[in-house]
Amino acid sequence: MSTVIVIGAGFGGLAAAVRLAARGHDVHIFEKQDKPGGKAYVLEVDGFRFDTGPTVITAPFMFDDLWRAAGRRREEYVEFRPCHPFYRIYDHTGRRFDHSADEAAVLREIERINPADVEGYRRFLASTRPIFEKGFVELADKPFLHFRDMLRVTPDLIRLRSFESVYRYVSRYIKDDFLRRCFSFHPLFIGGNPFYASSIYSMVHYLEREWGVYYAVGGTGAIVDALVRLLRELGVAIHLNAEVRELIVEGRRIRGVALADGSEYRADIVVSNADVAHTYADLIAPRYRRRYTDRRLRSLKYSMSLVVIYLGTRRTYHDAPLVRHNIIFGPRYRELLDDIFIHKRVAEDFSLYLHMPSRDEPDVAPPGCDAFYVLSPVPNLASQADWASLARPYRDAIIAFLEERFLPDLSKNIVVERIADPRYFQRRQNNYFGAAFAFEPTLLQSAWFRPHNRSEEFDNLYFVGAGTHPGAGLPGVLSSALIVERLVQQECVGR
Repeated sequence: MSTVIVIGAGFGGLAAAVRLAARGHDVHIFEKQDKPGGKAYVLEVDGFRFDTGPTVITAPFMFDDLWRAAGRRREEYVEFRPCHPFYRIYDHTGRRFDHSADEAAVLREIERINPADVEGYRRFLASTRPIFEKGFVELADKPFLHFRDMLRVTPDLIRLRSFESVYRYVSRYIKDDFLRRCFSFHPLFIGGNPFYASSIYSMVHYLEREWGVYYAVGGTGAIVDALVRLLRELGVAIHLNAEVRELIVEGRRIRGVALADGSEYRADIVVSNADVAHTYADLIAPRYRRRYTDRRLRSLKYSMSLVVIYLGTRRTYHDAPLVRHNIIFGPRYRELLDDIFIHKRVAEDFSLYLHMPSRDEPDVAPPGCDAFYVLSPVPNLASQADWASLARPYRDAIIAFLEERFLPDLSKNIVVERIADPRYFQRRQNNYFGAAFAFEPTLLQSAWFRPHNRSEEFDNLYFVGAGTHPGAGLPGVLSSALIVERLVQQECVGR
């Protein structure tokens, strides 16, 4: 058994720590913030509670597997409940589409909008099953450490048309513009552009239909609390307010970490749940890096960033035509995404995700109040946008839009407000360029082309989280922890 240091207490770090501690390793987690969670940090202000990270739970069995690895049952730690519907999706004219687990209901929604697309949707759904079985069931928990691993699956990827974008793939079956948006937006949940992300990511639609969409009772923070409880039972040491400043390098091995306070800790194995580009660029001196040089890191494609506005109001909005998860498209789709991902300019229009947890859990806010957040994709900091001057007018435009369309008198009822823009993701979360989802999930930045779960530069450095294989999103992050568990075990057996 080995001494393992895990950098970062996001879902990837917590999951890896559970799996490695359950194997008998001596695990220590170092987290720069004042409590665990990473991107799933819980913001609490004057009785209002906000989940700042992922709010959509798919593939819940992966959490069950995590607890089972430790000889426990997830249900005894945290409760999951299904969302009905999964999402309510609006276009800029007010048309809406409810996506749910009920296939008959989905077909009725499609028929109401464009009857000609009913049969196309049936064919689309059937076509995503083999993509799901190959991309998720077979490959998501397999490491791609060697190019031959990529060559082995290339014929299948060609057969499944992974060279097409998600949007183009959807458009082969669906003709209505609004419905094309409804069935192609999923890459945005993992930092990808639907017009460039590989059609392999269309499997997310099938994944949701296979296992549903859930929320955790008590919010996503309740999962973090449950994992921390499990980790303490397993004897894992969690060090908070403990920012790692540098990795201690000896040849091709990492011998430990140096913290910002000057203390050092040694380990046999280091697992980084920090942003991969940050780990290489900021924690490892350039003289030790041959592959991930500063120049190469700057040349890679990074996901978009976000503006997130957390709002506590003195009134409730339970009468608004909203559900827990709402997606509101602006008038432009491809053009807006081009502005965000390609031109890297902040547009005057926007598309939004509006999270309204009080629909199911009123205790996220004081009695008679409401707590929710609204999120807008924006370019990452490679855009050179001046968010010191942009943040306020961008916020004002979003608030005015919500007030006009969904939340009457919103501006007059706000009593708590916090804003995160790309600077937050760079400074607080250590995301390179403030990219909220690490590397953009293009075909040439997926699988073997993505930074590996075991570092190509150092033999005992491993990666979990959004920036490594298989990618962002809770299923991908949890899969990365399973991959690292297996790789670490192989290393220990080989010693």
